[in-house]
Amino acid sequence: MHWFPKSAQGGGAKKATSDVFVLTSTDGKFHLIGRSGRIEKSVEAHKGAVLCGRWSYDGTALVTAGEDGQVKIWSRSGMLRSTLTQNSIPVYSVSWGPDSDQVLFTNGRQLVIKPLQANAKPVMWKAHDGIILCVDWNTVNNLILSGAEDKRYKVWDTYGRQLYCSSSHEYPITSVSWTPGGELFGVGSFNTLRLCDRSGWSYALEKPNTGSIFQLAWSSDGTQVAGACGNGHVIFANVIDSRLEWKNYEATVTGSKQIQVRNVMNDAIEKLDFRDRVIKVALGYSHLVVATSSQCYIYSTKNWNTPMIFDLKEGSVTLIKQAEKHFLLVDGTGVYVFSYDGRLVCAPRYQGMKADILNHQTIALSNDTVAIRDKADEKVVYVFDAQTGKTMGDGKPITHKVEVMDIGLDQCGITAERRITMIDKNRDLFITSVRLFGAERKIIKLANMIQAHVWNDETNMLAAMTDGKIMVWYYPNAVYVDKDLLPKTLYEKDSSEFGKNPQLVDFLGSHLILRRAEGSLVSTSISPYPSVLHSHIMASRWDDAVRLCRFVKEENLWACLAAMATYAKDLNTAEVSYAAIQEADKVQFILNIKEIPVKEARTAEMALLCGNQQDAEAILLQAGLIFRAIMLNLQLYNWDRALELAVKHKTHVDTVLGYRQRFLGRFDKPETNKRFLQYKEGIEINWENINNKIEMEHQKERERPSGGGEGSTRGSHGGRGGGGT
Repeated sequence: MHWFPKSAQGGGAKKATSDVFVLTSTDGKFHLIGRSGRIEKSVEAHKGAVLCGRWSYDGTALVTAGEDGQVKIWSRSGMLRSTLTQNSIPVYSVSWGPDSDQVLFTNGRQLVIKPLQANAKPVMWKAHDGIILCVDWNTVNNLILSGAEDKRYKVWDTYGRQLYCSSSHEYPITSVSWTPGGELFGVGSFNTLRLCDRSGWSYALEKPNTGSIFQLAWSSDGTQVAGACGNGHVIFANVIDSRLEWKNYEATVTGSKQIQVRNVMNDAIEKLDFRDRVIKVALGYSHLVVATSSQCYIYSTKNWNTPMIFDLKEGSVTLIKQAEKHFLLVDGTGVYVFSYDGRLVCAPRYQGMKADILNHQTIALSNDTVAIRDKADEKVVYVFDAQTGKTMGDGKPITHKVEVMDIGLDQCGITAERRITMIDKNRDLFITSVRLFGAERKIIKLANMIQAHVWNDETNMLAAMTDGKIMVWYYPNAVYVDKDLLPKTLYEKDSSEFGKNPQLVDFLGSHLILRRAEGSLVSTSISPYPSVLHSHIMASRWDDAVRLCRFVKEENLWACLAAMATYAKDLNTAEVSYAAIQEADKVQFILNIKEIPVKEARTAEMALLCGNQQDAEAILLQAGLIFRAIMLNLQLYNWDRALELAVKHKTHVDTVLGYRQRFLGRFDKPETNKRFLQYKEGIEINWENINNKIEMEHQKERERPSGGGEGSTRGSHGGRGGGGT
């Protein structure tokens, strides 16, 4: 039996009609039955027993499967829409895909995913060594569970890749069921009920004397499960004992209405009691946030006696996410950002947002930003201002080329430099800026084959998990400064000591928290110096930073400092750091920059060092240094742009043509560019005049109010050392 889904009922008038459930029977019929027990409709559906019937998530369709091997789709009122498939063996279990547009069903030892479109190809794979008895497919994490007569249960992704395989049990697995939020699942067998984590390992094993558990159903908040037992009983179970750790605190849900908090430094224990069932708990950033079925409690780790309490409008909270200044609650209707004193800060929304399917991978929070991955189009990520709930920048979301699976936001630094990371379907990790107005968004790839990633809570370091190793970028921002520096700021650690496929859970201070495949939490530390370096830079203590690097003598620390100094345009520190990692060409370039008399020109050359040609040109034009902007383009061989600027500002056209002629002469090539041919006719090229004009420009620069007196002409040419004219 399966109740018509609550989420599809909508509001108001419809409610009365939709309290029905479907009941399938051994005589080949299915019945639609109202809440009062009245049979509203009976339909002849299959030959032999109808083994299962499920409503789709949006309530528009019903799928049935029978002993005759057929899978049929019916309308909401019980009219046959289509026969999806015809197998030679009974279909024991079916499940809808998250978008209600495909169906997963069993076919002997195989699993088959069949889209509803008529001509689409099914995905099928051999999943077990025995007949598969039960399947479930979760809407939130998009993972598939299966249990079979080979006494094992397995977790799959939608491509048929096996993510987990259990050890062999004593009896066949007769039921599997995800919690609505997809964090846990239940497994039923003969006299056996198991509670497992989404990655497969087992939290708890109960041995009730019930016979086989044939079916499991979870409550909508995922805290209680009911099972249909072979001995005619119904078994009920509450999920308790979930444990959270943060620094020196450990919180455990000891009963359905009680939490125990332990401070491991002094073994102080606090017992917190609640009026209603505890549904979700989060611990981090010195606060414990507890959502019960009616209220939300916020405890500070400094004071366990007086929590902030506020009422929750909607029933069950599905997700809590924390940042330093505020936290975010997700329930069935929307996303809400609250401050730690219980004030609603904002409720970000976009067109067509479905809040009930958001999870830790698809929503990210920092002190000033909320990012949400769209469900309808998974390539799109919406970014909101966390103070106002309005979309950020020019209101356009970030659009990636491939579907995005996992997103994260850095936690520190100023709002204007907020970065967002994304892992896409190909498991590539990308980084990009959140706040960009109008400019072209640069999405830069950091690494490939990444399973998970997490930002540090105190500094902008980024950790990621790849096959067999953990990677930590001490300063991911280096991609915006100098791509060659990035590999030097990367620290890699072999993860084989943590067993097979450990998972990255958190990154606190200089500690990485990992979860081993069997479920235990382990912590491993990285060098403490990068976070000290970050704190120096945040406070602009450049001398202390250099002193630290000289003391530690590690190349990756110097590389971080070089990137940080270049980004902050601190020339002296950048020069010292580049010298320490033997980047002679960069040092030479910085020395040349130092000789430039005009401040804006120095800034522009720094932008050029970071590889931002457009920025460099924009800075020069804004400062009215037209000649420099033209020379910049000549040095980069952007001939057309140089001519365009010269013509637009009616200056130095002959300079541009002269350099172009000299360039072509060097290679014995004729002029083919139409624009240059057009201007060449009316202008004579006299090198003496050109050189005089250039000398005058330099003279003017030296006499500018911000000028530094004696700049050498060579330096103020942008330096021939840097790939000159």
